[in-house]
Amino acid sequence: MAGPVSFKPPAGRSGTAIPTVLADDEALALDELAFLLREFPEIEIVGTARNGIEAVQCIEECEPDLVFLDVQMPGLDGLGVIHKLKVDKAPMPAFVLCTAYEQYALEAFRLEAMDYLLKPVDRDRLAQTVERVKRSLLEPELAITSATVNTGTAASGPVARAKLLVKANGRNLIVDASDLIYATIEDGLITVVTTAVEGQTNYKTIEELQSSLDPATFWRAHRGYVVNINHIREVIPWFKSSYQLRMDDKKGTEIPVSRVQTKRLRELFKL
Repeated sequence: MAGPVSFKPPAGRSGTAIPTVLADDEALALDELAFLLREFPEIEIVGTARNGIEAVQCIEECEPDLVFLDVQMPGLDGLGVIHKLKVDKAPMPAFVLCTAYEQYALEAFRLEAMDYLLKPVDRDRLAQTVERVKRSLLEPELAITSATVNTGTAASGPVARAKLLVKANGRNLIVDASDLIYATIEDGLITVVTTAVEGQTNYKTIEELQSSLDPATFWRAHRGYVVNINHIREVIPWFKSSYQLRMDDKKGTEIPVSRVQTKRLRELFKL
């Protein structure tokens, strides 16, 4: 069995290009998708896999922020790949599921896939997907300007909420937004950890929660996490020049920093 193929990043790519893995057992489909994606400078292909087992290995080794994942593959299908990564507690990238069968669409969105592409992949439809990915993965990085980081002045936009409602132990508690240490999403449920309590919110997406918070203080360190930069206890060097954040909650929770957000981390703390 051939192992996953790692790509050398193409010359001229932006430092904010999204590290991406492609997984498909059909060689022609894999090559065609790679060819189409090379038209988009926002995408950096860092690896490919030709079955589900290789896909898990490739994702865990390459640590991409985005995966185009075929649903039907031998050995382990695309949905099985996502489940295995959760079992392994691997940092979860964003997924775009690709298949020739529409019946997988509902399951794709239940698993919070970023998008769902039908084969053969249409170039214009792919462009829409890339735009959606950019808004989710790249724009949070650009939301806070260098001036905001240096001066602590909030960026222009909606007024940030000073209070948050947290559901915990059957109670609806009101906490100061500044006491929020981090928030994370899993299986569609957002959990918030504050200095005093851990519970859930009524927000449906991380993006919705983040938009209600002060952008000078709350940072999308990873697709599945928003962190309060004032509650980061330690920056931990990790594999392949990446980092993890140790927060100052009681558990000392460690949160991954996505590769596309590493630049922002270095700017925040002058690494």
